[in-house]
Amino acid sequence: MPADTSSLPPLVHDVQPLPGQATSRLAAEGHLVERDLVFDGFRYICRIAEGRDPVSEPVLVLGGSSQDRFSWVRHESTLTRTNTVITVDLPGYGDADFLPAMYGIDFLAATVRHLLHALDVPRVNLVGACYGGAISLRFAQHYPGHVARMMLVGVAARIPADYSAAMERWAAMIERGQTETIARELADRFMSPPGTGRVRKHAAVARLVHQQMVSQNPEQLRKSAEHNTRMMRHEWYRPEPTPDVPSLVVTGEFDTLTTPAMGREVAACLSAARFMTINETDHLAPVERIADFADLITRFCGDRPLDALPYASEPEVVAVTGPPDPSTSRH
Repeated sequence: MPADTSSLPPLVHDVQPLPGQATSRLAAEGHLVERDLVFDGFRYICRIAEGRDPVSEPVLVLGGSSQDRFSWVRHESTLTRTNTVITVDLPGYGDADFLPAMYGIDFLAATVRHLLHALDVPRVNLVGACYGGAISLRFAQHYPGHVARMMLVGVAARIPADYSAAMERWAAMIERGQTETIARELADRFMSPPGTGRVRKHAAVARLVHQQMVSQNPEQLRKSAEHNTRMMRHEWYRPEPTPDVPSLVVTGEFDTLTTPAMGREVAACLSAARFMTINETDHLAPVERIADFADLITRFCGDRPLDALPYASEPEVVAVTGPPDPSTSRH
């Protein structure tokens, strides 16, 4: 059952300026703010980039487990032409409080609801990438009235068994301080292997993934280990009803972690979904084609045509086949 959010905790701080590392045109113009909030005793942080002339609901981005609220700064210049953009460090991630693994996706979805109540935002265009996609889907299932449109990126209905096994191994390696080895393995997992197909910025993004892991401080490593435990203890996908809202499932053309076939399987669980691949990308498509990915979000949230885009496949309408076997969704 969803967590009870009927009594919403107060804000810890009022709107605050962004820290120095987040400087941008928006910051210079005073259109960028942050808020610290607390839900059920856990502090978390949201970043709000105001749209110049919003044409639809704000875009709320829930990123992957290795991303934070600053991971989408380079997308903002495009997205804020038509929408306000909200990014967030949920409890357990980024600069938010540590979150014990006993708290799962239901709790994180409830935190998103608390965020929208605190910001007085009734509905959003929900964009969820990888782990953020799992949270987004659960949020849409539990709080459908808050979702205007939903875009899921690099998602699957189940965690592959080999990845689950790797997470157990990584947890032990983090305890031993073997971050260099984990960093190499993570880069190999997220990036498509040589020979799969042409992927833009493949070498540069692989270096970025590796560097992010090896540069983690002890608290970040602690959060990473707890995140892996959380993924293994809680349901990744739950076969509950989903809202009948415009939905788009997107996968990198050469994604070998959450493959196009896995993306189509997720789309088949949604009543109004289309499926697309982004050309010359793998699991990290939002980083490999930043401008194109931001353009796709803008088009989708503005109800503009998605046909004949030079950077993506033609949109497919996937027949609804119902949820996959739930027994395979927990690892």
